[in-house]
Amino acid sequence: MAFHFSKRKLRPTEEEAGTGELNIVPYLDIMMNLIIFMMLSMTGLVAFGVLNVAAPKYGPPAGATASGTDPDKPKLLLTVLISEKGFFVAGSGGVLGGEATAPPAGAEGTPTVPRRGDGEYDYAGLTQKMVEIKKAFPEESKVIMGADAKIPYEVLVRTMDACREHGGQMLFFDVSLTVMG
Repeated sequence: MAFHFSKRKLRPTEEEAGTGELNIVPYLDIMMNLIIFMMLSMTGLVAFGVLNVAAPKYGPPAGATASGTDPDKPKLLLTVLISEKGFFVAGSGGVLGGEATAPPAGAEGTPTVPRRGDGEYDYAGLTQKMVEIKKAFPEESKVIMGADAKIPYEVLVRTMDACREHGGQMLFFDVSLTVMG
């Protein structure tokens, strides 16, 4: 009986090229599909949640006299402040149903539109107040809104909706947000 060496065992083994590399092509494939899916789904959902809100502008308006506005007519700087007591509606340059100014944040005072007896905010009352103001200042479309830090976001959005339109009539659609201390 003869002893034969196996050729497989005598042959030096070489490591296969590529065993240390990861194949990331399937991973990139999945990531590209997810990115495309998210971009397409976000463009469809963005239309449902659009709120027209602008940051307040500082300084005099550019070309106010050239645009045909009367410089002698008082400008209504309509402000709606949301507190735990209710809505404070104020305006400089105009009298808003006996309420010329609202108390600053943290000050005592009676709100222009207080909360209802059940503790809910009176959005219908606020809308009626906005309709009265719009009748007095028909060309005005701007409102500045502010809220206490404890006010939920939903209340702020519903307040914007109450000030924006009533019965198909646009009231104050140009909303600027302000920070209350």
